[in-house]
Amino acid sequence: MRLIFLLSVLGLLSGCIFDFGGSASEPGSPREPEATHRQVVAGDTLYSIAWEAGQDYRELATWNGIQPPYTIHPGQHIRLRPPTDSEAEKEKPEAAPAPAKIHVVRRGDTLHGIARQHGLKAGQLAAWNRLHKPYRLYPGQKLLLASETAVARKTDQRPAAGMKTAKTPSRRPPPKPAIAKPEPDRDPSPASIGSWAWPTRGAVIEHFSAASARKGIDIGGQRGQPIVAAAGGNVVYRGSGLRGYGQLIIIKHNADFLSAYAHCQQIVVKEGEIVKRGQKIAEMGSTGTDRIKLHFEIRHRGKPVNPLKYLPGKP
Repeated sequence: MRLIFLLSVLGLLSGCIFDFGGSASEPGSPREPEATHRQVVAGDTLYSIAWEAGQDYRELATWNGIQPPYTIHPGQHIRLRPPTDSEAEKEKPEAAPAPAKIHVVRRGDTLHGIARQHGLKAGQLAAWNRLHKPYRLYPGQKLLLASETAVARKTDQRPAAGMKTAKTPSRRPPPKPAIAKPEPDRDPSPASIGSWAWPTRGAVIEHFSAASARKGIDIGGQRGQPIVAAAGGNVVYRGSGLRGYGQLIIIKHNADFLSAYAHCQQIVVKEGEIVKRGQKIAEMGSTGTDRIKLHFEIRHRGKPVNPLKYLPGKP
């Protein structure tokens, strides 16, 4: 009996240790990055990295100072999370010092005459400009009218000569911000996309769930069955670099909406290609999974949304 009890305890402990609650290769559950940055490898795009990290590609672009068309290159380090306050402060460019106050020498000028003109002593002027007797000057020569340290101190405290200072704001208390009424939880409208089409024919065998790792729907079918673009857009990624998705296509429809087509057998479009709604983009397969199916996702600003709320009726 004692041996049976010990074996039961060991079995419970092993179950606690090894039960992780789901397959790591399940699509829709992108791996959490171990660090705040990721190094770009060949085949990556900003869109695919954003998709895997569950972020809006525009936020990634902002955090990394990447401008459209969002070109990245192998070896580049991409920040996957917003910078902290201390990091943002470190990354702030230092303000360039204001130009020093100077006097441009004209024909006939002398050191003593310039010093009197500006209420200075000739010896000070000579020292600040590293001049030695007999203090010969030439037209066009620029002379500092203060020491370098004094110039740096003054330019930090006030604007350069000739610049207008901003008016002191009135001391009226700022208006109280209006309390925003909470908006109802509704699905975003893809106004500039138009109507969506089903990406393939078949029964929905797995449904979207916001509370779990299921960030899209699975549609069953036959190997080689056509997969089409659910809406018009630009192919921003094709490849197998995202774990759990197999051969994958990501289409950018507008600034807010992306869609993804996973487990393809064969992809018939290229990165950068403009596709129309209903255009064939791939054939159904089982890459990266254990059965023939299409895993389909729609994301709005990086957030997964339920595709069935956009697709018309039944496939």
